[in-house]
Amino acid sequence: MRGANLLTFLFIIGISLIVFNFKDDLEGMLIKKDVPLPTELHPKVSDAKNLLITQAAEKGIEIVITDGHRTKEEQDALYERGRSIEGQVVTNVEGGSSYHNYGLAIDFALKLDDGDVVWDMERDDNENGESDWMEVVTIAKDLGFDWGGDWRNFKDYPHLQMDFGLTMRQLKNGQRPQESEYATN
Repeated sequence: MRGANLLTFLFIIGISLIVFNFKDDLEGMLIKKDVPLPTELHPKVSDAKNLLITQAAEKGIEIVITDGHRTKEEQDALYERGRSIEGQVVTNVEGGSSYHNYGLAIDFALKLDDGDVVWDMERDDNENGESDWMEVVTIAKDLGFDWGGDWRNFKDYPHLQMDFGLTMRQLKNGQRPQESEYATN
């Protein structure tokens, strides 16, 4: 009987360790109902966006943020481009499946002296021998953004996001980043 109790005890300890180690994953799988989508950029994303604009300008590069927070309906409309609406495909995800919907992503472009906006990754208007686009990407990464140009499948060169370690599944299930979870670089 003593051996059976020891085995039961060890089994319970083993299960407890598994649950403890995978607690965050298990929480992310639980569906939390009635958690509304954010209506604006996360404060840390907004602050980093403003720093990105300032630091790029200090290098002689003017950028414009072409998109930030998007509603689910706005994301659905973008998703339809190149599918049921004429135009080029600009996103592979429907509403509720974009970090933009959670206030965690922005898109940028270069702004020319005449006010035109371009998505030219080769331009070197500050004439320092480096692509202005890639200089902006470097600044963004230093500020904690991930760049859509690094993605393996669908390259999204204007896209910058901070996921705060949360997967899309976790966000859809109601988890939201707190300001304190952001690690400042």
